[in-house]
Amino acid sequence: MNSIAAANHHEAPAGAPAPDAVIRVEDLHKYYDLGESRVHALRGVGVSIEPGEFAAIMGASGSGKSTFMNILGCLDRPSSGRYLLEGFDVSRYDKRALAGIRNLKIGFVFQGFNLLARTTALENVELPTLYTKLPNAERQERSIEALRMMGLEDRAHHYPSQMSGGQQQRVAIARALVNGPSILLADEPTGNLDSRTSVEIMAILQNLNDRGLTIVLVTHEHEIAQFAKRVLIFRDGRIRKDDPVLHRPAAADVLATLPTLED
Repeated sequence: MNSIAAANHHEAPAGAPAPDAVIRVEDLHKYYDLGESRVHALRGVGVSIEPGEFAAIMGASGSGKSTFMNILGCLDRPSSGRYLLEGFDVSRYDKRALAGIRNLKIGFVFQGFNLLARTTALENVELPTLYTKLPNAERQERSIEALRMMGLEDRAHHYPSQMSGGQQQRVAIARALVNGPSILLADEPTGNLDSRTSVEIMAILQNLNDRGLTIVLVTHEHEIAQFAKRVLIFRDGRIRKDDPVLHRPAAADVLATLPTLED
């Protein structure tokens, strides 16, 4: 078992429930008070995501999808309802406990890459490991391995400004994987990329999902959502559609049909 796979082999605490879903939300509501008005962002959302699923979330601005993703990522808490992550109700955890969950259980990939400009690819990938108790040598080993998985071992000492957008996003994916998360949350990961590079990123995500990683992706592009296995459409704070992708293309096959672009 390699170091990242080992990190993904989390031992459940004694007495932990055996989860039948990686993510389960029940009657989730979220309110925001804006001055004298109250916004009801989520209205009784309930959904389960099983281990190894690849779900795409779509919806117009204000539909509730971003609020939902923030709760899944333990960046926010619901006003009511339950969020069970691997069988544990994290909806009532305090900020410190949520920070620990985020670092060990959840990998994040963002539209804007969110890399530190004055930090090398290797140092960017290593950042999440700084909040663990791992020795320095193992932290670096995991980070190099994560870059190797993305085909970027030779770019370890390059800065973001020395890399293409696709390479920067692969560094961001490596950073998301370095602690061996149970779930990868990707928020518009192809939003700043050209068509070919977008498909390259989706091929990487499909490959990770084929290896067993659970992925939840937000996108406004129907073509990108079709690379997932399941599409959830939000509207007015509720899930209006939840359908399997019946004719899911393999991103690697699509990539073979696209013209090659220079980095």
